Amino acid sequence: MKIYPVILSGGSGTRLWPLSRAALPKQLLPLLSDRTMLQETVLRVSGWADVMAPLIVCGNDHRFLVAEQLRDIGVQPLGILLEPAARNTAPAVAAAANYLLAIDPDALMLVLAADHVVNDVAAFHEATLLAAAQAATGALVTYGIVPTAPETGYGYIQRGAAKGDGTYGVDRFVEKPDAATAERFVADGSYYWNSGMFLFQAKTYLAELREYAPAIASAAEAAVRVGYRDLDFCRLDEKEFAASPSDSIDYAVMEHTRSAAVVPASIGWSDVGSWSSLADVLPADADGNVQRGDVYLDGVSNTMVRAESRIVAVVGVKDLVVVETADAVLVVHKDQVQRVKQVVDHLKGSGRSEHMYHTRVYRPWGSYEGIDLGERYQVKRITVNPGGKLSLQMHHHRAEHWVVVSGTASVTCGDKVTLLTENESVYIPIGTTHRLENPGKLPLHLIEVQSGSYLGEDDIVRFEDVYART
Repeated sequence: MKIYPVILSGGSGTRLWPLSRAALPKQLLPLLSDRTMLQETVLRVSGWADVMAPLIVCGNDHRFLVAEQLRDIGVQPLGILLEPAARNTAPAVAAAANYLLAIDPDALMLVLAADHVVNDVAAFHEATLLAAAQAATGALVTYGIVPTAPETGYGYIQRGAAKGDGTYGVDRFVEKPDAATAERFVADGSYYWNSGMFLFQAKTYLAELREYAPAIASAAEAAVRVGYRDLDFCRLDEKEFAASPSDSIDYAVMEHTRSAAVVPASIGWSDVGSWSSLADVLPADADGNVQRGDVYLDGVSNTMVRAESRIVAVVGVKDLVVVETADAVLVVHKDQVQRVKQVVDHLKGSGRSEHMYHTRVYRPWGSYEGIDLGERYQVKRITVNPGGKLSLQMHHHRAEHWVVVSGTASVTCGDKVTLLTENESVYIPIGTTHRLENPGKLPLHLIEVQSGSYLGEDDIVRFEDVYART
């Protein structure tokens, strides 16, 4: 049987703020290497015999970033399914299962989160072969991580009777325990961390879902059936998918099914659910410090410091996490990192944008970065990728002045098309239809100066867009 990796890339990663934001969540960031976590996950299952190209499930707002990151590592996905709304893992996997059944009625689904760490890929491969053998018989297999500590941040799985091939039945799933209970679980030896990774037949999962969560099964099937192609993406039908209840695979199926199995896995796994857990999987110096970027430490121990845009000096402290970005700084004790989510909630409630965007905002054609903002003016640094093309658009409330820093720009301004190179500029009056393109083979960098009574991103009237944005 063929194995189809299904990679779920819909998380928001709020506990890793300020690096992870809604528009650029942790799975799309290079947290452990020069590759993003999504790229690491895709490459982890690439090149195996009988393992097909991955099927990615992500939100609409991240579609172009996901596609670009896959192109960057030379991977052509089987497909990219776009969730019109967040409905947790059970509906997302059900949509993927329906998509796969149209391709292969015997498809085995290897369900992975895009933002997990697996340091021992060989051990992961071995566990996957064991899981696949069980899944081929109709089992719904979950990966149980052999615990290395009495962790209270994970749910647990208690194994049942041995199946004779290195896998076990499942006696029960347990919610996140308190410290004393976690210590008892680890000492017992029959409990594993619940990783949220699964391997099962698409048809088996859907059959179990129809029995235990029929509303989810019905909505997911309809969302795929009524869905449609959009460029390189498959859009799930918005109305049908939104009608699905929101639930996890564990709650919807695994805690009810009589076909659950667990494969024990010692694979160097972490879900990187907080800054302290990220620090645990990164190399530390002799004082236990993890540092990245332009960092100065003096008399510091057991501390993580990450500098993104400037020097960060830390003196005479211990047990902290310090994270600096261009527009925010986080300082938190390692014992309190779970409270970072409260910061994000505060930003949302206050109507601020720092929970949503970085100063650099990515678009399908490239990116822009705010440099300065004042009354009636705004300055941005814009990068347009080779071949990139902004929409044909106009603004009701602002004029724009573009100055080319490097590269070549093709500028449509009204009925006139002009080719600009380094140090040349153009003025776009209010209400004038315009477009910016990069016809060259190198990135185009320019400075944009906006002036007017309103400078919001929603003051864009699009007439034509090669990326099919509304």
